[in-house]
Amino acid sequence: MSHHLDSPLARQDPRLDISDVYVFRGTAATVFVMNVNPLSGAGGFHPEGRYEFRVDTDGDAVEDHTFVFTFGERDARGDQAMEVRRLDGADARVREAPGLLLAYGRTGQEVGAGGVRVWAGPAADPFSINGAVIGAVKAAVANGLPFDLAAVGQGDAANPFAGTNVHAIVLEVPDDAFAVTEIGFWGTTALATDAGGWGQINRCATPLINTIFNPDDSERSSEYNLTHPSEDRARYGPMVGDLVTKVVAATGSSDDPAAHASRVVDELFPDVLRYRIGTPAEFGFTVRNGRGLADCVPEVMFALVLNKAVPLGLDGTSATGVRTRDFPYLAPPV
Repeated sequence: MSHHLDSPLARQDPRLDISDVYVFRGTAATVFVMNVNPLSGAGGFHPEGRYEFRVDTDGDAVEDHTFVFTFGERDARGDQAMEVRRLDGADARVREAPGLLLAYGRTGQEVGAGGVRVWAGPAADPFSINGAVIGAVKAAVANGLPFDLAAVGQGDAANPFAGTNVHAIVLEVPDDAFAVTEIGFWGTTALATDAGGWGQINRCATPLINTIFNPDDSERSSEYNLTHPSEDRARYGPMVGDLVTKVVAATGSSDDPAAHASRVVDELFPDVLRYRIGTPAEFGFTVRNGRGLADCVPEVMFALVLNKAVPLGLDGTSATGVRTRDFPYLAPPV
């Protein structure tokens, strides 16, 4: 999994669980995608929640623009009213700020104005992974044990998310929307609290960070979802550095495990997806620029952490469905 049901907090309501986020070049503009409600897509979007697309434009891992999606109750057909607002400057960091209304409509329909296009609804999950391999990687990292793909085997290389759906939100904005050439992006969800205000439930940017480094039944995994990218290096850098040093030393994949671990921390934190506007997205071994829907991110992340190739035995047919070439770019639900 990428961030599918990655913590006890996320599992309390899958409608607020972010499985993956993406940012890439669309047909004519910059596209942001947030997938939630993994494994089935059942239940739609939470009518008391907020789905937040956070964009940093000056490299400090603090949001300068936030696009907020909210939804109404489901009707008899399962459709929901939808509204999206944009918050800029200091308001981008204030959940109580009203923001500027950009678009409104209903799920399953494309809406927008002024070059902005929005769609939300059920879609096939584009993520794929080999379940046996991710389990072995997690165990090796958690316990400082050597990782040996030959010992694990690839089994039938089945993708556990094949044939499953998510609920997706797709936001496309003109390339000049931010007046910069490079941005950082991450997604968050929040839920209205009984005491008033909002409680953050989940955050997601770089795939698999929480899955690899924070056991999914631990308080640490829930805590990670509540924190902010600007805090990542101080909060999680030492822990990740220690875990990587131990697993790489046990695996024997680096002559200087500590130096490699330091590079991994530099690559991963702060946990945002950096993207050069107007360029093809690529989450690869040598280039990380946004994240495309078809990028094989598990192989990249495993190679980065373990300092060795970890092929999954999957190919382009392992993900569910056939994606569309135009907006909203995702495959229809199964």
